Amino acid sequence: MFVITAVGNFIAMLDATTVNLALYPMAVDLHVTMSQIQWVMIAYMLVLTVFLPFFGKLGDIFPKNKLYSVGFSLFALGAFLNTTADSFGLLIAYRCLEALGASIMLSNAQAIIATIFKKERRGKALGLNGCIVAIGGMSGPALGGILINSFGWHSVFLPCIPVALAGAYYAYKMLPHSIKTDRKNFKFDYKGFFYFTISLFALLLAISEGHSWGWNSLKIISLGVITLIFGVLFYIRDHHINYPLINFSMFKIKPFTFGNLAVMTSYMAMYTNSILLPFFLQEILKYNALKTGLLILPYSVTLSVMAPIAGRLSGKYGSRYLTIAGPIVYCIALLMFTLYDKNAAMWQIVLASGIMGIGNGLFQSPSNNAIMTCVKTEELGLASGILALSRNMGNILGVSVTITLFETFRNIFLETGKVYDLAFLSSYRTTMCFGIFFGLCCLTFAYIAYKPHKTTH
Repeated sequence: MFVITAVGNFIAMLDATTVNLALYPMAVDLHVTMSQIQWVMIAYMLVLTVFLPFFGKLGDIFPKNKLYSVGFSLFALGAFLNTTADSFGLLIAYRCLEALGASIMLSNAQAIIATIFKKERRGKALGLNGCIVAIGGMSGPALGGILINSFGWHSVFLPCIPVALAGAYYAYKMLPHSIKTDRKNFKFDYKGFFYFTISLFALLLAISEGHSWGWNSLKIISLGVITLIFGVLFYIRDHHINYPLINFSMFKIKPFTFGNLAVMTSYMAMYTNSILLPFFLQEILKYNALKTGLLILPYSVTLSVMAPIAGRLSGKYGSRYLTIAGPIVYCIALLMFTLYDKNAAMWQIVLASGIMGIGNGLFQSPSNNAIMTCVKTEELGLASGILALSRNMGNILGVSVTITLFETFRNIFLETGKVYDLAFLSSYRTTMCFGIFFGLCCLTFAYIAYKPHKTTH
């Protein structure tokens, strides 16, 4: 059963990394600009994110086998339709369908693992899950490059289809058929879901496009007003209804609240580097795409090794010290990147990337384990959805804030008369400092969230 949930996360990561490589040939073939083609990723992430709490809630009142099987099936259907897309509009629509399937899987994966594994084995299972996700991230760039060069960009969606179909079959056969909640008594707050979706969609759209539309533009201001109005409406309704979409009482649990904040800021710190490092390697160090991929690879390798080890240790000794050590380690890696210039050697890049993976591996599995352990069994689905929401918010915030900061600082340095390479380096280093700041925020939240593990003798 564990393998099924891990496969769902694997194909979601594989799809994300292969599609990222295909953006440029997509733009050329579909005759759109690079700013437009980014919506292939943004639309996917927006749909995936806004539906996470919804599908997490459904995971508490529908059999896990049927729900997860539907997720696999929708993902496979969306991937297949993507192979036939001959226009930009159709590609975006099919990506949204694919994102619905991914949202079902990601919002319930942690809850399924938490349900089928006892507390003492849960950390190890979450660690192995993180390892499989990292392998998906490692195999994506190489596989995507081969497929694009041989068969064109449509082919990057093909590998996930048979895996997703097999996952749908085995999920239906092997995952738990029983449910904890009586479906006859189930009530869902559709109006609250509408408020939440509009508010979050407007917020994420503003964050994604603020750097290109202008933060003072009428569009961004309007989106901010919409976010505030519908966010307040959602909060008020959620407190005056007996069946809320998000049980805000869960946020009274300190490990849950600060744990999710730690996860979000951790992903913000990670994306500060992962977005800019390929540009640094290719524009400043003049490496080709293959060498760039090989230099980034140590991050995924060390992450895949460390994640199961940290997960096993958290199940045995608790999460506190591991979740504190993780941000410290990857902040050291970010600090190393701020010291590099155009004379940086390959071994220095490999070393810093590897240390970054170790730090993230130390943090993610123990943090997930601690968050899922501190809630009631009947709320595992909702908690899993909120945890996935925190991760995706960290992803989107990390990308948007990083791009905005980098472009702002680069323009400032160019206006002072610096040549492009020096302006790039200065902006890169300054933005990495903000990544360190996000990492320190993660460290602070983790320190507050997780109490030391007490052993009974």
